[in-house]
Amino acid sequence: MIVILKPNSEQERIDRLMQHFKDMGLAIHYSQGENTTIFGLVGDTTKLDEGDIMAYDVVERVQRVSEPFKAVNRKFHPEDTVIEVAGRKIGAGYFNVMAGPCSVESEAQIVEVAEAVKKAGASFLRGGAFKPRTSPYSFQGLEAEGLKLLLEAKRQTGLPIVTEIMSEKHLDLFADVDIIQLGARNMQNFMLLKELGASGKPILLKRGLSATMEEFLMAAEYIFAGGNTNVILCERGIRTFEKMIRNNLDISAVPLAKTLSHLPIIIDPSHAAGRRDMVQPLSRAAIAAGADGLIIEAHNDPKHALCDGAQSLDLPQFDTVMADIKRRAAFEGREMMPL
Repeated sequence: MIVILKPNSEQERIDRLMQHFKDMGLAIHYSQGENTTIFGLVGDTTKLDEGDIMAYDVVERVQRVSEPFKAVNRKFHPEDTVIEVAGRKIGAGYFNVMAGPCSVESEAQIVEVAEAVKKAGASFLRGGAFKPRTSPYSFQGLEAEGLKLLLEAKRQTGLPIVTEIMSEKHLDLFADVDIIQLGARNMQNFMLLKELGASGKPILLKRGLSATMEEFLMAAEYIFAGGNTNVILCERGIRTFEKMIRNNLDISAVPLAKTLSHLPIIIDPSHAAGRRDMVQPLSRAAIAAGADGLIIEAHNDPKHALCDGAQSLDLPQFDTVMADIKRRAAFEGREMMPL
């Protein structure tokens, strides 16, 4: 349920109404825009009588929300949310590119890539330390050592880092990570979602391979329910009957997510198709659709990459793609981060 307040209402009366809802055991998401102030009520709202609420003179109208996701719902928070990380703004017209290798392989590799993607204009360094792989015999990442190497690359280049977590048991290892990525395979790992909700860290939430948009937003709702509002959605392609590409990029997820939710959403063109030759056209589509950024795989030697080399751009290719992204983002009126 949402409660829309009258403009210029006295704060004392607003506080009295808030206390009334708190006494009923409801959580309140307070959203104040330029022209409207909204209470988003979360909990058992079936016991609320709309007539009783309208009796408060600060209330303009009351509206029940039918969707199961509440806190991430745009009805609760009409203005776009902007996530601030290490001096970068994500969402609401700001455009970020996160780039780096699928997996961290050595200090020399990750530092070389970090320096190159920063020079090209990327605002975050991505890299996998813990790697979920379909085969148990595939390279699983350097794990804790990989995190140390990412932090070393951050120290040398100043780029904030994005990396994937696979278990709540590892959360302490991610204390200095700027954005924790929750991969597609873990989108409905509810215990991990709850722990990330309690962490307060910025979370990059990837859509599951077969997840509906409602399931995707409900995963974000889990994180919000734990008290963490720093969530960035990531569309990375869904599994369909098509076999010529790795996944199908659901470009409609961008305008749909922006209609349903106030959260920023970025696109992963690398995982979407699994082919480096499609990264640039899919990036163009993402910008045109209104995405708030991209996460792209770039490697200094893709032919010998230990993970996902086929979808990774080499560094000269990344330079070319970034130049194109900058032009198109500027044409669409986006502000590239960092400034």
